[in-house]
Amino acid sequence: GPVIALEIDGDARAYPLAVLTWHEIANDVVGGVPVTVTFCPLCHTALVYDRSLDGTVHDFGVSGNLRFSDMVMYDRQTETWWQQATGIGIVGELTGAKLGFIPSQLIGLDQFAAAYPDGVVMSRDTGHRRNYGVNPYAGYDTPDQQPFLFAGVTDGRVAAKERVVTLGEQDTEQPISFPYSELRTTGVANVEFEGEPVVAMWTPGALSALDGTFIDESEDTGATGVFSAVVDGVTLTFIRDGDEATPITDVETGSTWDVTGRAIDGPLAGTILEPVPHGDHFWFAWAAFVPQTTIWTADGTISLDGQAG
Repeated sequence: GPVIALEIDGDARAYPLAVLTWHEIANDVVGGVPVTVTFCPLCHTALVYDRSLDGTVHDFGVSGNLRFSDMVMYDRQTETWWQQATGIGIVGELTGAKLGFIPSQLIGLDQFAAAYPDGVVMSRDTGHRRNYGVNPYAGYDTPDQQPFLFAGVTDGRVAAKERVVTLGEQDTEQPISFPYSELRTTGVANVEFEGEPVVAMWTPGALSALDGTFIDESEDTGATGVFSAVVDGVTLTFIRDGDEATPITDVETGSTWDVTGRAIDGPLAGTILEPVPHGDHFWFAWAAFVPQTTIWTADGTISLDGQAG
């Protein structure tokens, strides 16, 4: 099944959506860094934050409130409410404060195991009685269906529940979203973001957590990652020269890369690309918080207003 994967200072961990679909938040310490791993099923928003702020480590819980269908978290130290999709305090003592993003990605458990043979997977033995293989939101990710409890105007440039990989935040000058449907046709998007060359990747191998009644029988919606495209001062151009089963390579050296940013064959074998913080969301939720986003399309155009440009 699908997992949120992250690695800090050699400590690699995977958090199955089978568990997070029920619990939504996991507070952990990874590579010595206190993190909160969050997943909002209604928005399909998977984000990891640094939970220390001004020297205080915060523990996060689910407030039970929603805003734009997105989970509102609270911290147990100050009881401030936080917007999960943005990491920004919205009510209480820390209103306006912002949690730092930690790079993570949504991939399949077997992809995590292959990339991180010493990695640790969060157990389903949580002490709670839950049927973790079952999806409580069966059928929820039908792309053009109206989101649950979402009262806003749905930005019609992309189907409401199309998955998107996102770069940037509310205050970013030109945030970019990559619809999975576009990304999967090419496997890669080579773009410049805030003046730096980056690559967004899509490969098969991660199931939906919100499709079938049983996650393990759900549709393969794909795994994603975003990385710096620069290796030793050289900008690489990534391609997938064929269908979805074809591996991703770089034009410059012909090395083969996996979705975790590792060169697994060729001259650069063993090289690891630097991960770039990004989000995975349903389109409607991202567009609600970051309406100024541009949309990347497979033919290389970037749309600002729904028109190819």
